[in-house]
Amino acid sequence: MKMKVIRVMVTGAAGKMGQELVRAIAQQKDMLLVAGCDISQVGKDAGEMCGIDAIGVIIEMDLGVTLREVRPDVVCDFTYGEALRKNLPLYLENRVNMVIGTTGLTPEELKKLEDECKQREIGCLVAPNFAIGAVLMMQFAQKTSQYMERAEIIEFHHPQKKDAPSGTAIKTAEGINEAKDQTYEEKSYELLPGSRGGHLGSVNIHSVRLSGFVASQEVIFGGEGQTLTIRHDSLSRVSFMPGILLAIRKMAKSKQFYYGLDKIMKL
Repeated sequence: MKMKVIRVMVTGAAGKMGQELVRAIAQQKDMLLVAGCDISQVGKDAGEMCGIDAIGVIIEMDLGVTLREVRPDVVCDFTYGEALRKNLPLYLENRVNMVIGTTGLTPEELKKLEDECKQREIGCLVAPNFAIGAVLMMQFAQKTSQYMERAEIIEFHHPQKKDAPSGTAIKTAEGINEAKDQTYEEKSYELLPGSRGGHLGSVNIHSVRLSGFVASQEVIFGGEGQTLTIRHDSLSRVSFMPGILLAIRKMAKSKQFYYGLDKIMKL
């Protein structure tokens, strides 16, 4: 029986995540990169751009034209918030299944996207983090919150990350609040505004942006006479590839909407 090859397009192909994904797709027997879009590296071969052999896919700038000409099975978006907002109508118009790794959408925007995908019968997976370890960290944090008093989150990223806090921190806090519905009254007086971080429900979130980090997060729980820290570190962008490839394979044959990689993992 002939294996079906998934035709994949990467938007944001010239970025660090995009280039890593191009390399990963090139190594898969059941996937074929059919297009790459970006506003930089236009006209270059996608393979040569990311340091592997030429693959015959040229980086294009016009997303709408490329979608119509190539008709991919799945498009992967790793751009940034404002770019994604411009790209989504084109994905919906062309009825292409999506894997969205770009963060920055509000809960209202996510709900609107979910409604539009369901209406048009388009498959879509939106995930703030594709590292398997990060997904497990979020699961552990949600379970732990039932037994510990409170939690605070510290997330660490490189200085080029445009949004704060990270989508991973937000989803972690949402899971904690869902598992343990409680209110928290801040008792500290801030000598410097923002010293106690941002608040999502009962969880304080602190964002660090420093060179040397890719993506890390600590979830610190406090209880009577004890603390518990759950930490995950992505040491390179290679850590995200198994999760993205899993998502591509799932969305190539699904018309469902998923928020979070955990929704397609057997946890």
